[in-house]
Amino acid sequence: MFDPIVFDNLKVGFENTLYDLDNLDELIHITDRQDRLEMASMSREFTLQFSLRSHPEVTGKVVLSSSLEAIAAEILEKPDGVPGCRLQLRFGMKVVQPDSDCERIHMLLQQSWPQQSIVLKLQYVYEEVPRVYHVSAEVHFDRNVNEEQMGDIPELAEHMIHVLTQLVVLHTL
Repeated sequence: MFDPIVFDNLKVGFENTLYDLDNLDELIHITDRQDRLEMASMSREFTLQFSLRSHPEVTGKVVLSSSLEAIAAEILEKPDGVPGCRLQLRFGMKVVQPDSDCERIHMLLQQSWPQQSIVLKLQYVYEEVPRVYHVSAEVHFDRNVNEEQMGDIPELAEHMIHVLTQLVVLHTL
């Protein structure tokens, strides 16, 4: 019989929570879902992207990943292994004034997740005038997550919705 690994259990937890917020509560709209098995490194990655229903211009994304080492440590029950997954939260939006807008985005994310590292990345089309920048803001959780954090998923999703709401306000300034 199939015994799901930590990755599978957390993936289902995120799916259940976020699809309920989409289909039942109608707070968000799921805009993308990916579930990848990287054959070269035997790693897994699951992403679920969403936006507020009334504001598709700002997105949030849950990124759950697990390496071969973490999966093997769990399946083989290695005493020195570190089973679990890595978690990232990503937010995306377009801005016109990257210096001031990125500073505000960074401050907002730092206030929301003060213990985690925050990375902002900018992309733009060189020949596009006026220049519009796409910001990808990432929150990197600095430790593995496992089933002990399963109960935190609904609160994390609600917090992401709160941050999306604040990012929409920044986007409209």
